[in-house]
Amino acid sequence: MSHNILVKGLRFAYPPLEAGGPTQWVIDGLDLSARAGEWLAVMGASDAGKTTLCLLLAGLAPHLTGGTMEGQVVVAGRDTREYPPPGLAASAGLLFQEPEAQLFNADAEAEVAWGLENLGLPAAEIQDRVDAALAQFRLEHVRHRPPDQLSGGEKKRLALASVLAMQPPVIILDEPMGGLDPAGREEVLAALATLRRDRSATILMTESDPEAVSAFADRLVVLERPARQPVDSARGQAIALEGTPREVFQHLEQLADLGVSAPQLARVAATLNRRLGTQFDFLTIDEAVPALAVHLG
Repeated sequence: MSHNILVKGLRFAYPPLEAGGPTQWVIDGLDLSARAGEWLAVMGASDAGKTTLCLLLAGLAPHLTGGTMEGQVVVAGRDTREYPPPGLAASAGLLFQEPEAQLFNADAEAEVAWGLENLGLPAAEIQDRVDAALAQFRLEHVRHRPPDQLSGGEKKRLALASVLAMQPPVIILDEPMGGLDPAGREEVLAALATLRRDRSATILMTESDPEAVSAFADRLVVLERPARQPVDSARGQAIALEGTPREVFQHLEQLADLGVSAPQLARVAATLNRRLGTQFDFLTIDEAVPALAVHLG
């Protein structure tokens, strides 16, 4: 089986905050893979190392962050130890949790063009890709507006358009739903649906929103909390749960222990099953309505 993401025995620790201070593993012995064309979601508690995993996959860690890394991370056939971030730009695109961290050009059009220019593409192709990306994510009307004048949802859509315009085989989304108001959430959900429909890239998405995971992921892994052991100790960071979202979200008590939310309707189904002896198995409104209609007659 072809894997576009392969992580083996990964351990990573940032430099200590103070000189001589302890250095502790943020990711401790992680094994993970995603096949070509798969949409993989990664969930876990806030201290489970999800953002760090994204930085490692994009080559930003440890090349730009510093730190101690062991094990192997291979993205689109490239070992990230051997390629600094510019060498991975055509292979892996990263959407940061906070889009302001990657939006710095004069306007939206220039933002999408910037990565393409760094790839050395011809001017005509750059313009075609910019136009297509802005249209795909419904951003034509903000083409000439500075990123800092956009709404939260527009900023995330612009950052996503900038990544996708480069057409990388691997796309890394770090909490794409994070920090959005309801309107922005609906905008980004629509953008992700477009991405799910139109792209054959491998997607790795870290996300705290279980409804978004249910809507888009082929497979879900939930990380154990690392024990924050010093670097001279060995523990190993297990994947606590793995399977389809439907399979994983059946483990409600274990998910709560791991600091992970389940979809509201999964909790409703579990409560009804416990109280009424039913066997409901729904995650969305579209599944719940017909199931309840049959039961209620």
